[in-house]
Amino acid sequence: MHRIPQGTVARFIARLCLPLAAALLSAQNPPAPQNDYSGMYTFLRDGEFVQLTIEDQGRVTGFISRFGDSDSDRGAFLDQFFKQGKLDGTRLAFTTQVIHGVWYDFAGIIDRGEGKSPADEAYYVLKGTLVESRSSAGGKVSSQSHEVRFKSFPKDSEPPPQPNSGSSD
Repeated sequence: MHRIPQGTVARFIARLCLPLAAALLSAQNPPAPQNDYSGMYTFLRDGEFVQLTIEDQGRVTGFISRFGDSDSDRGAFLDQFFKQGKLDGTRLAFTTQVIHGVWYDFAGIIDRGEGKSPADEAYYVLKGTLVESRSSAGGKVSSQSHEVRFKSFPKDSEPPPQPNSGSSD
C-alpha cells in the first residue's frame, strides 16, 4: 500500500479551495460603484436643463429641455433627445437630434463642483464646449461654439423628468 506523506492532503485541499473561497468573497463584495453623474443640470437659460442618464459601459442617454427661439417655436418648450452620448471616465460627449433645424454637440468633462453633497446645487458640473448648429431652409449650416459650465441640480429637488410625448396636457 502506498502511503501519502502527512500534510500533503491538507496542502492539496488548501490549494484547491483558497482560489474558490477568494472568488466567492470577491463576488459578495463588489467594487464600490462609480460616481453617479446621472441627473439634471442647468442649460443656457433660466428654466432650461440637461437630463443625463449614465448607463452601462459609458453609454449616455438624455435630453436637453429648452425654449424654442425660432419664429415657428418661440417660447415653446422643446425636448431634444440625445442621438448619441458617451462617458469615458470623466470625459463626456453627446450630440442631440435635430429639432427645427437646430442641434447641439457637447464635449467636455464632468467635474466636482462647489456643492458639499449631492443634495447641493453644483455638486457636479459639466465643463466644456457646446456647439449650437443651425441649418437654414437652403441647407446652409452655421455653428456657434461656447465654453460652458452647467451645474447639477440638488438631488432631492429633482422631479422625475417627463419629456413631451406628443400629447398636449
